Amino acid sequence: MSVQKFDAPLGQETTPSLEALKADSIGQKMEAEKGSAAALPFFQRAIDLDPQFASALEGVGIMYGNVGQPARGKEYLSKAFALRDRASEREKLHITSIYYMAVTGELDKAVETFREWEENYPRDDIPYNNISNVYSEEGKLEMGMEQSRDGLRLNPDNVLGVGNLMAFLVGLQRYDEARQVYQQALDRKLDDDALHTVSYGMDFLQRDAKGMAEQVAWFESRPELQNEILGLESDTEAYAGHLIKAREITRHAAESAMRTDNKESAALWQLVAAWREALVGNPEEAKPAASASLAMAPESQDVEQLGALILARSGDAVKARSLAQKLAQQYPVHTLVQSYWLPTIRAQIALSRKDAQAAVEQAQNTANLEFALALGTANNTCLYSIYLRGEAYLATGQGGTAVEQFQKIVEHPSIVWNCITGALAHLELGRAYALAGDKAKAKAAYQDFLTLWKDADADIPILKEAKAEFAKLQ
Repeated sequence: MSVQKFDAPLGQETTPSLEALKADSIGQKMEAEKGSAAALPFFQRAIDLDPQFASALEGVGIMYGNVGQPARGKEYLSKAFALRDRASEREKLHITSIYYMAVTGELDKAVETFREWEENYPRDDIPYNNISNVYSEEGKLEMGMEQSRDGLRLNPDNVLGVGNLMAFLVGLQRYDEARQVYQQALDRKLDDDALHTVSYGMDFLQRDAKGMAEQVAWFESRPELQNEILGLESDTEAYAGHLIKAREITRHAAESAMRTDNKESAALWQLVAAWREALVGNPEEAKPAASASLAMAPESQDVEQLGALILARSGDAVKARSLAQKLAQQYPVHTLVQSYWLPTIRAQIALSRKDAQAAVEQAQNTANLEFALALGTANNTCLYSIYLRGEAYLATGQGGTAVEQFQKIVEHPSIVWNCITGALAHLELGRAYALAGDKAKAKAAYQDFLTLWKDADADIPILKEAKAEFAKLQ
């Protein structure tokens, strides 16, 4: 999901430098038509000309966030917020709302400020689009879709709004509508990376290998964005149990990101791969990768969150607990940190120390945000908290309740996309049915998983376990 800077006519933003104003306006035009990567150099040029230009500082911050470098983006958003009193009232609303959304993470305050912006400037489409991002983060797909539509009614040529609407439609399994929106955008000469990553996800869901290949091809001439599609391709291979191939593509994704000085995305692709290794029973692969990623991007909130979760699962509860404490102190009012990530990390720590009841209690704390878009670098969600909640119920012997959790993942492929939890949920569902005493449904779920992994790498620990457990059900 892409946050947006507003599209203002020349002269409505606050700077004494006409050249800075021109650069900022070109950046806004590029953002609306070609996306964040194309716009970033123009916003950067504007602040080179006027380092006190609050709106342009915000633009740089937003663009960095949209291209997978939110930690770097926050530095600029914080500078813009400190200079907000130099800005116009309209700029101030934008700077304040994005600061709440992307820096402090106070999603309720962000929505409140966006609503004030809508009321004061009813012809602006941007607050609608940005509220849709808040709803995406909270997992409120229907509400997000309506906000995106409202924004596009005001400005149908907003490529970031189009990409967001596509993502919501895919999440709601309204694929025909999503394809129509995609084609209409291309017909209007609108194009950016989000249109193609979302299309790739939709093609994966509809088993359209040709469509996936076409989206991959779009990125070949865009080195600054190529890590995004490589990350998705890596997930696709892992989803089918091709971990050796997935590891190699992850390496290419991280290298691609590093070539464009994007350490945060490089670290996150390595962490996504480490999470996969931890889930399938390879903690010796996961733990060092998590530590290396944390060292690579130590200021990244996303890296610390996912890194803590992986370390907890890989047996380093001390380091995981330390990271959780740091996150709690650093983000005291952050909605997703406090109500999603910390309970999820604590649930994994409890599971790892065999305290299943504590894990259940922690995992239940995320119920209001369980479908949240938990990481800022993806359009899908792995449903981490639901998966761990299911595991916790299995560990407490509550098979029927565990079934309900894993069923949520199985029934929402359009949210999970190609995340490995989508494949493994079938196996865990089989285990839950077996524990609940429903042998027929257990066998069917195991079979679903083994079909997905029919040509998986043979030495994966969880696959060996699945085959042995399935044999006992015969």
